[in-house]
Amino acid sequence: MKQYIRNHADFFKRKEFLVPFFGSLLMLVAANIINFYAGTYATDHASNSVTDIILNNIRVFDVDNLFVYGTFIFWTFLIFVWFHHLERFPFSVKTLSLFIVIRSFFITLTHLGPFPNQVAWTSNLLSKWTFGGDLFFSGHTGIPFLFALIFWDIKPLRITFLSASAYFAVIVLLGHLHYSIDVLSAFFITFSIYYLGELFFKKDRALFKKRIDILA
Repeated sequence: MKQYIRNHADFFKRKEFLVPFFGSLLMLVAANIINFYAGTYATDHASNSVTDIILNNIRVFDVDNLFVYGTFIFWTFLIFVWFHHLERFPFSVKTLSLFIVIRSFFITLTHLGPFPNQVAWTSNLLSKWTFGGDLFFSGHTGIPFLFALIFWDIKPLRITFLSASAYFAVIVLLGHLHYSIDVLSAFFITFSIYYLGELFFKKDRALFKKRIDILA
């Protein structure tokens, strides 16, 4: 255990890791600030709802706990994965930040109102990150899919993240929290964002490919 901790600590003595590590954190903070103002703007300017071929044909389900606790479990698991794959942290966090910024831009373009009958969640914490008018495209569907692409070469993680993406896709539809187009488009847009990340963050991707063995 001591050797394990020592190897993790040694990671932060490497300049090739330290600079992109803190750079990625700054990008994530900036992206979330942009997301906050974009989500607030989209919600304040939300107009009427529209019909949806899927939501119109299924009743709303009480997925409050599944949504809230699922979100908590996902992010806890992701932090655990980052801790065990530190060499992938800068690239994955910068690509996540790019995802958040692009989604923030998208949600400011079309001001659809939420579907009329949707489940209301009880979590005050989650309500600070989900505004109601930030619909297109689904972040809960897209982010797990993004990490499935990032960790594609590690089969257990690939399957886990793909399962999480499918889980949230079903949950937000059953709760009428997103329109079907928000969910389905998330896969295609996220796929493009992943390759934009490879294009924009080549140095971090190179560090990613070195596959530094933190357990050696």
